[in-house]
Amino acid sequence: MLRCAAVLALACALLPPAAAQMPREFPPTALRGQIEFTSPPNVRLNDGQARLAPGARIRGHDNLLRTPASLARQTHVVHYTVEATSGLLMDVWLLRPDEIARQPWPTTPQQAREWRFNRAAQQWSRP
Repeated sequence: MLRCAAVLALACALLPPAAAQMPREFPPTALRGQIEFTSPPNVRLNDGQARLAPGARIRGHDNLLRTPASLARQTHVVHYTVEATSGLLMDVWLLRPDEIARQPWPTTPQQAREWRFNRAAQQWSRP
């Protein structure tokens, strides 16, 4: 039994870094904001009311899917996309500190239209 535990410990030590440490790619349509999960599907986004779309995807810091109910009464800095036809939130990524540090990042659709996005570097630049 002790031998099995030692083999398992060695195997875990040799695993690649967790998904939480891998860089994530965000689409150029993703805006930055602050979200508070109130009572799903309702949320507060940038001090205004918003709704999650049916089938909205919320990805945690580890990039795994999270349910809105598991985030109730929590506030996070996020990147998010909006469904074009309904205006509902479709994709939400809870940001890690290294992702928050990427500045600037657009907070409005107008900024996203006017700024330039380098998809490979995941960086925005102002004109």
